[in-house]
Amino acid sequence: MDTTSLIGKELAAAINADTKQRAAALAETGAAPRLALVIPNDDPASAWYVKSLNRAAERNGIACENVDLGVDATAEEIRAKLTELSLDPSVDAIMLQTPLPKGVGLDDVSSAIASAKDVDGVSPLSLGLLAAGLPGFPPATAEAVVELAKFHEIPLAGRHVAVVGRSNVVGKPLLQLLLAENATVTIAHSRTIDLPAVTSAADVVVAAVGRAGLITADHVREGAVVIDVGTNEDENGNITGDVNADSVTGKASALSPVPGGVGPVTTALLMRHVVQAAESAR
Repeated sequence: MDTTSLIGKELAAAINADTKQRAAALAETGAAPRLALVIPNDDPASAWYVKSLNRAAERNGIACENVDLGVDATAEEIRAKLTELSLDPSVDAIMLQTPLPKGVGLDDVSSAIASAKDVDGVSPLSLGLLAAGLPGFPPATAEAVVELAKFHEIPLAGRHVAVVGRSNVVGKPLLQLLLAENATVTIAHSRTIDLPAVTSAADVVVAAVGRAGLITADHVREGAVVIDVGTNEDENGNITGDVNADSVTGKASALSPVPGGVGPVTTALLMRHVVQAAESAR
């Protein structure tokens, strides 16, 4: 069987083209969209991601400010800065970068981000709005999975989707987004008994557990679609997914590559969220 590659580049480009046009329209009124990236770490991977977001913002006509709080920032200091930015009318969007300092949990600080500015959907309020089907920003990675499937004309309504991973960043919000598309969803995780039996019963398998090469041909039925959300670093410093691509190729009807699949779409959606937040604030 030929396995189609679910590349995200073309979709990301289309999203970015729309975002750039809308950002330019806002700039013409003297109010370009403004994103604040709050950075309480010195993690190399986070630093790379911040640079990537800065470049994406610049390409799309979005003003981006890096707010470096340092690795010793306390939960109180992080919350205070997030509250300050939430109240600042010149800031349209806020993203809190992880990992957080030792002893600080995301639950300790994320609620300080105003939901109208929470463009990556990390706060409890944003997640609650998503679960209730109310307007808000979903986590961009979870949204990217659905958008990538739609772009490649993969039907979701009525189909069985198995999501491997139950994080608040991907697994849980993706459950809500898939239900909104009328999919039947199974959430699997580290304590699922006989994972291959669960995933091989699905029409679509989404791997979002953070374990390189976990999903193999044994986890996928013939002709299933596999969407890989994993971003793991191998021994050579290269990014690899949660799916063993060589094993699955030829058995799956479609597979998203890592890198180049979900990732570009995620970044594009984040920039679109920033512009949407700015439009709502004007």
